[in-house]
Amino acid sequence: MGLGFNPEMLTNLPLYIGLRYTRSVRADGYVSFVSAFSIGAMALGVTALITVLSVMNGFDSEIKERLLRVVPHVIAKPVAALSESDYDQLMARLNEIEAVSSVVPLAQTYAMLSGASRQMGAVVQGIESENEAFNGLSDDFIAGDLLALESGQFGIVLGGQIARKLGLFMGDRVQLTLPHLSVSPAGIFPRLKSAEVVGIFEVGAQVDASTAFMHREDVRTLLRMGAGYQGVQIQLHDPYQVHAAVAELETLLPPATELHTWQGSMRTLFRAMRMEKSIVSLLLSVIIAVAAFNIVASLVLMVSDKRADIAVIRTLGASSSMVMQVFVVQGLAVGCLGIAIGAVVGCFLAANVGMLVTFIEGLLGMHLFDPSIYLINVLPSKILVSDVIQVVAMAFALSLLATLYPAWRAGQIMPAEALRYDI
Repeated sequence: MGLGFNPEMLTNLPLYIGLRYTRSVRADGYVSFVSAFSIGAMALGVTALITVLSVMNGFDSEIKERLLRVVPHVIAKPVAALSESDYDQLMARLNEIEAVSSVVPLAQTYAMLSGASRQMGAVVQGIESENEAFNGLSDDFIAGDLLALESGQFGIVLGGQIARKLGLFMGDRVQLTLPHLSVSPAGIFPRLKSAEVVGIFEVGAQVDASTAFMHREDVRTLLRMGAGYQGVQIQLHDPYQVHAAVAELETLLPPATELHTWQGSMRTLFRAMRMEKSIVSLLLSVIIAVAAFNIVASLVLMVSDKRADIAVIRTLGASSSMVMQVFVVQGLAVGCLGIAIGAVVGCFLAANVGMLVTFIEGLLGMHLFDPSIYLINVLPSKILVSDVIQVVAMAFALSLLATLYPAWRAGQIMPAEALRYDI
């Protein structure tokens, strides 16, 4: 018994070596193909995730910039109406704050807008040429002109979605029903006012479906405010630092003043955008997970093909942990190469996706993103280093996890068992 020497083995040795070499070449070629496929899948997943996240960041930034041109950054409403002297003193104190860009009187109310037998609620915002939002809103007009808002004329500028839902256009009349009552000898009636549509704007965000603008003095007349002021609306130099500005504003405003920031008023929109980004990230991460499974498959095949080699190095003194490290490094090399390629290509595509889409549209002679619907001429993109780091870290973690099981299998191979069936 045993593995004694047999002279017949010498005659079959060339055939044995040839068969073993052929099998090794074929196995190595298949393993190399699976490894290359893993690299490609990992690169594709990282590229897609970085590009899509950058485009979503671009849309998020574009929407915020459009909103910030129109909506007040901070609204301060004291419990009691401000007199003219109170307003002047408050405005002087607020303008001393470095973060504040401008302060104007607040004239705002909710109203039910009616037209063509349809009704919908909206915020009616008073505006005048001294408002910073005046110039920003002028850039978003699709019909009419903001200069048509004149004091005493009771003209109104509607958001595009409001105009479409109510079936209104330039020159049409819209009836405003205010949340105030008029008392007369005939009874108590809601306060009504008819206004002429003098403009329609389209920001491309929530404002289009919830806001209308009138001249500030006309709103004050509707609210019968007299010489008083509801409060103030404040524009900031950097609206993204609104929380720090609010902390400073609270020290100067009267007690029990209500403060409303643009982030708070648009909380639902931004929450929906964050959720959408998270879901898209999760779905695209499946591509990276598939690449990780390919790494598992390639390493398992490699372990199966290299059993004899593993047995040899184990007999030469290599420990189980050393064998595991070899296969972990092998798997990470495949994963890291795919991650590096994907990160470079993804950042390049994200930085040039606008030009790429424009080129494709010119080539096909059609709009992939219709400006009349999306209100953009160039696909926006914004690369965030934090997003790139998160994608790379997630891909690296999946690659590392994918190497653990095959490496453990390789470390458990016993030299005697492997060589017994290989000879």
